[in-house]
Amino acid sequence: MDVVILTDHRYVHPKEINVYTKNVLLEDDLVMKALEKQGLEVARMAWDDPTYDWASTKYILFRSTWDYCDRFDEFSKWLDIARKQTKLLNSEKLIHWNIDKHYLQELEEKGVRCAPTLFIEMGQQTSLQTLYTTYNLNETVLKPAISGGARHTYKLQKNTLKKYESIFQDLIAKEAMLLQPFQYNIVEQGEISLVLIDGRYTHAVLKVAKAGDFRVQDDFGGSVHPYEASKEEIAFAERVVEACDPKPIYARVDIFRDNENALALAELELIEPELWFRHHPVAADILAKAIKNL
Repeated sequence: MDVVILTDHRYVHPKEINVYTKNVLLEDDLVMKALEKQGLEVARMAWDDPTYDWASTKYILFRSTWDYCDRFDEFSKWLDIARKQTKLLNSEKLIHWNIDKHYLQELEEKGVRCAPTLFIEMGQQTSLQTLYTTYNLNETVLKPAISGGARHTYKLQKNTLKKYESIFQDLIAKEAMLLQPFQYNIVEQGEISLVLIDGRYTHAVLKVAKAGDFRVQDDFGGSVHPYEASKEEIAFAERVVEACDPKPIYARVDIFRDNENALALAELELIEPELWFRHHPVAADILAKAIKNL
């Protein structure tokens, strides 16, 4: 086998076919057909499939392994085994680096403007009120350092801290958390996701939160729209990818206008990002060619 496209068990043979699962299947099918057009032998399976010999494939391409956050310990053990048997796309080094949002600190050190972020480490003795007073905070978003799909993501205000204090204490006892100033332009203008394949920009989408919410993920009613990225936005995304070591074969760079109206990085997605090939199918062909040429 040349390439195995990785998903999670829910999407191998989904019991319920809805709009969400249809998109997952469509995206993976576009990638599979593009790889096959390059003459590659391709399969698609769950990362936790106990019957598959990972040494029998040349490459593993992470696509929709969206249960890894909820099964992080199990996923990490599997990853350590698989990396010794085949080549991971993106690489194991990038996966371990990108899985934890502390990578934002490293990118900032390399000159990438990121959303201002306060890291609260696991086991740290503090409170929301202490953090708000010490750092003169007003409205913020609280989220885990290792997360996906807006898991444990909360919007906080000075007058709601008591409501979330016990949740916060439970969370920091188990994992590192991030506290970020609320970014008003994400609600008003949306968040731009730029897709880069083999270091080159291919396409972009605009993610917009539903009315009354601040989360742009479709899990919470957000919507996705085709978007024509500007030269400034493309150059910013290319600088982000250039700062990665090693260079990813695919990347999704989520950017926005911060509270000072400057372009900033919200997140860099290198593990299993939705890449919206259905909006720009030629990008799947570009990915397939890049894999063929490895």
